[in-house]
Amino acid sequence: MTTRHQRPQTRFAQEPEPDRKIIIAVDFGTTYSGLAWAQTRKPDMQTPIIQWPDATSGGLEGITSDKVPTISEKYNMMGRITNGASRSWFKLDIDPSQRRGTYDLAKNFPDPMASPPGYDTPPEKLVKDYLTALRKHAEQILRYKLPQSALQSTPIEFVITVPAVWSDDAQAKTRACAEQAGMGLGTALHVISEPEAAAMYALDAMDPHNIRVGDTFLLCDAGGGTVDLISYTVSALKPVLKIQEATPGTGSLCGSSFLNRIFQKFVQEKLGNDPGWDEDVLEEAMKRFELVIKRQFRGTSGEEFMVPVPGVRDNARLGVRRGRLRLTGADVKTIFEPVVQEVITLVTGQISATQNSVKAVLLVGGFGQCAYLRDCIRHAVGTANVEVMQSPNGWTAVVRGALMKGLASTSATFASVRISGRSARKHYGLLGAKKFDEALHDSSRRFLHPYWGLYYICTMHWVIEKGDIVQEDKPSRLGYTERRLVSDGRPSDLEMEVYVCSDPSNNGAPMYQDEGVVMLATIKADLSRVPIQSFARSTGADGMLYYEVDFMVEVVFCSAYTRYELVHKGINYGTLAAEYV
Repeated sequence: MTTRHQRPQTRFAQEPEPDRKIIIAVDFGTTYSGLAWAQTRKPDMQTPIIQWPDATSGGLEGITSDKVPTISEKYNMMGRITNGASRSWFKLDIDPSQRRGTYDLAKNFPDPMASPPGYDTPPEKLVKDYLTALRKHAEQILRYKLPQSALQSTPIEFVITVPAVWSDDAQAKTRACAEQAGMGLGTALHVISEPEAAAMYALDAMDPHNIRVGDTFLLCDAGGGTVDLISYTVSALKPVLKIQEATPGTGSLCGSSFLNRIFQKFVQEKLGNDPGWDEDVLEEAMKRFELVIKRQFRGTSGEEFMVPVPGVRDNARLGVRRGRLRLTGADVKTIFEPVVQEVITLVTGQISATQNSVKAVLLVGGFGQCAYLRDCIRHAVGTANVEVMQSPNGWTAVVRGALMKGLASTSATFASVRISGRSARKHYGLLGAKKFDEALHDSSRRFLHPYWGLYYICTMHWVIEKGDIVQEDKPSRLGYTERRLVSDGRPSDLEMEVYVCSDPSNNGAPMYQDEGVVMLATIKADLSRVPIQSFARSTGADGMLYYEVDFMVEVVFCSAYTRYELVHKGINYGTLAAEYV
């Protein structure tokens, strides 16, 4: 269904009309994924894709849905599913720090369709193949909606979403997979964090009369696999709504699919020994839980649900009669409780970490539309006078917000919500040498510098500290200074290592490269383009002739990726390659 943008588009006379483009947004989710598209010539006409190929015929005439399962199948040349094992949850394997085995719910209730240990297909290939299928499907839909001449003459740009808590390495891998899937290169491919995209849509959909400068909102993107949270403070209302991260985002594996897994374990333990129990009965029971019980449960007294279990013998003690299993509200509550409590812990933790008073919790994502989850969060934060609201179109808020971001990237005239600053989740810096100071430094770490002929010491030089507000339009700068022997030849390349420290106890940025400081990436630059005469020469304390290799590296922290550019004597030499470790 095509939707019109709620807030009137702000246009400035001095800004030129943007070139015509087609923007396709991709919400690449753990359990479900979504697509939406728009044209820059008609930015208020934003269309989520709800038609998906039928598993049997491959046609688009079947049941419509806002999203499609994130399941990797094996396909033949006609695009039909062939015999072969399905894989789900493979998205999370892109980020080793988010391995399923590191979370209690994921360890206690594993996904039987997840890639098992030792599975021979790398997660990057599964992701690339799945994103390729999404791209091809989006292009097929566009061929049905737009004239062929318009498609051939109009550039297409993609926007893809990633979890906010993913590492820089995982974000870079996702971008690489999207590039290999044909979704564009360089500036033609945009990456945005999932909760940031959801926040853009949810805040834009709110009544503007209920938003004031200084208000802080907590965005909770509760999906099928993950739950991501970020808090934003409103910094301006006009000409566009500007928001700034109030505290670093958090998240965990505690989405609604764990309800299905807990229910599956519950019903198998209850009925698994009955002679009539088999996979078909389980499938019927799971279908009823997914489509009815999970969506209707409210936690009120007297609730009761009937689950079809055809073929299972009557058993008054177990609550089975005439092929139906009776579930009380208390039974369903025990299924919901471990998952809901994990979400509440995340929400209350985020509120505590936010220095400003939180005005409201905005729930998006499929699980975010659950009435029982909403009511439990309301009860947990009610004493703090925090409202809890469910965003309209909550299940598709991420892909709709990503589409808004993609349109805004083509021209500021399309922006209705703008992120003015993001809160750094870690300390970022370099390891560099500085003059030894006996009053400040550990003497066991000092060394005699051959060029200066003085004692120096290696310490961390933090350019960004955890909690600092960083802005895309104000790049941070890393100074790089090195002395290279002229006898070794012309400086031809540059390598610098970027370090991070997550500082989970918030003790502050450490001085030395001790435990907790890890290398994030190696930044490499080709110096052959830099004129040799721009490198000054000088004689060191050791009598040797040295090149003075002095550079600035501009670091731009975007929504879900980091860009590095080399600057030497005021000249920008372009984007640098970053190899993450």
